[in-house]
Amino acid sequence: MTRSQEVQDLVDLFEAEARRDRDPEETPEVGIVMGSDSDLETMYGAYEALTELGFAEVTDYDDPPDARFTFETYVVSAHRTPGLMYAYAETARARGLDVVIAGAGGKSADLPNMTASIAYPLPVIGVPVQEKSVDSVIGMPTGAPIVAVDAGKSFNAALSAVQVLARAHPELDERLEAYHDALQDEVGAVSKRLHREGTERFRESADR
Repeated sequence: MTRSQEVQDLVDLFEAEARRDRDPEETPEVGIVMGSDSDLETMYGAYEALTELGFAEVTDYDDPPDARFTFETYVVSAHRTPGLMYAYAETARARGLDVVIAGAGGKSADLPNMTASIAYPLPVIGVPVQEKSVDSVIGMPTGAPIVAVDAGKSFNAALSAVQVLARAHPELDERLEAYHDALQDEVGAVSKRLHREGTERFRESADR
C-alpha cells in the first residue's frame, strides 16, 4: 500500500527521532493521538489537564519548550493511515514517550486498542470519544491490556497519565496533590456560600 507524501514525512520523522537517542529530559513524556481532528474538541481536555499541571506542548523536536515535562499531539487514524499508526506506536518508547493517551470515536474505535497492542509494554490510556465507542475501546483481550476512561473524559485520562509519571517524578506527585487540594477548596468555598446565602439567593446568583 502506497503512502501519501504527508504521511511518509511523519513516518520518517518518527523513525528518525527513534534513532536519535535524545536525553529523556528533552523528549515528550506524554503522547496524545486521536483518530480525526474532529475528535480534538473532546481530546482538548487532555491538553487542559496537562497544561494546568505545568506540561508544555512540543511542536518542534529541535526547539522544545523550556518546561521540564512535555507532551506531543498527532492525528493518527487506525483505518485511513494504518502505517502511520503503526510507526507512531512502534517508535513511541524509543522516542522517549512514557505513556500515550489515545482517543477515537465511532462504533469501530480501534486506535486506542491497536496503539496499546503495538506500543506494549508502554501504558496506553484509551478515551472513547463517544458513548458508542466505549465497548470498542475497553474490549481488549486478556494479556493485551489498555486502561480506559469513560466517554469523553480526556481530562481524566491526562490526570491518569501524570499519576503514572509521578511514581518516578516526585514533583509531579506534588502538583497532583496541589491540584486536588484546589478542587477541595473550591467545593468548600461553594458549600460555605450556599449555607451563608441560603438556597434561593444562591440559585439566583448562580443564574446571573
